[in-house]
Amino acid sequence: MAERITLLEEKRIVLGVTGSIAAYKAADLASKLVQAGAYVDVIMTEAAQRFVSALTFQAVTGRPVYTDMWRTGMDGSLPTHIAHIGLAEGAHLLVIAPATAHHMAKLAAGMADDLLCVTALGVRCPIIIAPAMDGDMYEHPATAENMRRLKDMGAILVEPEIGRMASGMVGRGRLPEVLSLLGTIRQVLGREWGPLTERHIVVTAGGTREALDPVRFVSNRSSGKQGYAVAQAAVDAGASVTLITTTTGLPIPAGVRPVYVESAQEMHEAVLEALEEADALIMAAAVADFRPAEIAEQKIKKTAKTLSVELVRTTDILASVGKRRAETGMPHVIVGFAAETQDLVRNARFKLEKKGVDFIIANDITAEGAGFGGDTNVVTILSADGSVVSLPQQTKIAVAEAIIQRIAARLMTVPRRGE
Repeated sequence: MAERITLLEEKRIVLGVTGSIAAYKAADLASKLVQAGAYVDVIMTEAAQRFVSALTFQAVTGRPVYTDMWRTGMDGSLPTHIAHIGLAEGAHLLVIAPATAHHMAKLAAGMADDLLCVTALGVRCPIIIAPAMDGDMYEHPATAENMRRLKDMGAILVEPEIGRMASGMVGRGRLPEVLSLLGTIRQVLGREWGPLTERHIVVTAGGTREALDPVRFVSNRSSGKQGYAVAQAAVDAGASVTLITTTTGLPIPAGVRPVYVESAQEMHEAVLEALEEADALIMAAAVADFRPAEIAEQKIKKTAKTLSVELVRTTDILASVGKRRAETGMPHVIVGFAAETQDLVRNARFKLEKKGVDFIIANDITAEGAGFGGDTNVVTILSADGSVVSLPQQTKIAVAEAIIQRIAARLMTVPRRGE
């Protein structure tokens, strides 16, 4: 992951590594955090250094690694007898991964006999703890009680995965993969620092499938990548996100609630249900405009040289949402998408006015770097206030951030629910 992540840029993250074979994943996590733009200070326990060397972490972070609470730093780092003060005061996040049963017990008891425990007592930022141990240890009542106490103290516990352990056992206790840990970090930092905290955003993604018979369907080329990028950008901004999607081949961003649908009608029903408590709707999905008038009960056989299929209009989801907003005032912001092959701005402006939405994200799918399935896009953002902003070719992640920035700016003037 060489691309920088806006949320992580210049964030100071303290990474605590304890004595588990899963410490090798922590080195990869540190590397990816640095690539994303974060500053990473690593604290290693004595046991952790038996699995991975401090030099490994120093190489991937470019910063001193803290291993001893008493030895004075001679490499430009903080004097280690007071390192916990500097590390704690400057941290945006403390991540302990992997966290052994032993160290979770010490943290739950408030012990302060090593640099990691002392730093954990001193931080005022969120703490993420990712346990890693054999399944029997993880399921032991003492471990469960320690995790409960840590949660009660405000720590965020990441549930380990089920899989094969170093011991040969199979059970729950494996440290989650690095991308999963990174997703949790983004979710926690977003809720701490993002402009959309306590906001609910609904995003749609993918191309709907309109059944012709039990085997075939009518669809389009949408991959869902832009919608998933928007969902991740909303999480980074601190929002609670519901993703209504037809796509099953992309990983769901951490913190996102997925709702899987297939047809335009199913998406329509899911959108209206999700909007009960939504501040904004982003319709990134490519919803079919037509569906077969009738669905054959059995597979249509190749018995004739031609096949005629009558198509009828699908439900207009944006129109339904606009009607709902006229009645209830919610959602506060509606964003539509327009994939065009000609007259981009004119067609997009017509859709903006007809649907009564706040923004239309228009792209010419014939343009280089803007087609379906790719990782880049070229869009023009039309606003109900008459403004038109054309963005250069960039990643779909960057496009998603531009969309979320506009939604956040609009919602700044709208009270949160209950205020």
